[in-house]
Amino acid sequence: MRQAIHHLSVKARNRGLVEFTDEARRFVAAQGIETGLLTLFCRHTSASLLIQENADPSVQRDLERYFATLAPEDAERYEHDAEGTDDMPAHLRTALTQVQLSVPVEHGQMVLGTWQGLYLFEHRRHTQQRDIVLHLIGE
Repeated sequence: MRQAIHHLSVKARNRGLVEFTDEARRFVAAQGIETGLLTLFCRHTSASLLIQENADPSVQRDLERYFATLAPEDAERYEHDAEGTDDMPAHLRTALTQVQLSVPVEHGQMVLGTWQGLYLFEHRRHTQQRDIVLHLIGE
């Protein structure tokens, strides 16, 4: 059994989804592991990870609009605003999604569906540099 770990830096220009499937594919391919499991972990409390459709960009826009209704930015609504009015809504959005994903690896490649991609879901308005840890284990 072999293991490999990599820190991937993903920059979000604003709130929304940033695809990083190709970067994860390159990491997996470089490890020479034929069968295993890739775990992805976002080291932040105001951003999350999604496996989502990557064929139609309107999916990402609709997701952002939907989450804006679930956790709206409203200064009167929340007590926590240490980093601005988008701070607490970002934490709520992260709580409703996930910070860890697992993707099987078969024949040296991630086993994703035809239209599936890996996304950082940035929940803050301002540009952020996010750290995603990729951990691959297998043989």
